[in-house]
Amino acid sequence: MLTDIHPKLPMRNKSVTKDYYVNKLGFTCIGNDVYNHYLIVEKDHLQIHFFEFKHLDPNENYGQLYIRTDNINELYKSLLENNVAIHPNGNLEDKPWQQREFSLLDPDKNLLTFGQSIV
Repeated sequence: MLTDIHPKLPMRNKSVTKDYYVNKLGFTCIGNDVYNHYLIVEKDHLQIHFFEFKHLDPNENYGQLYIRTDNINELYKSLLENNVAIHPNGNLEDKPWQQREFSLLDPDKNLLTFGQSIV
């Protein structure tokens, strides 16, 4: 019955969001790119959808994703090499809940946490 999930996050500016996810995080823009108020990006079978919210206050945004990976060390290294800012409290580390994780904030302060099981 259920086959997939595609989270939707708010964005203030489509071109800024697209630039960050495509040029910094390595996603590809898919779907109809001519619709000004919506964006879909994809990487390794993971899709994230964005809807325009021009009046979003980033300091009051609670959008969050937890993204699982099978090679967190390589992903972390590649993002650092691409000068992606890691969340100040989100450096790569092993957590007591048996996950190796790191986090970052996108331009609208949506929190992206990447994790890999260490069990």
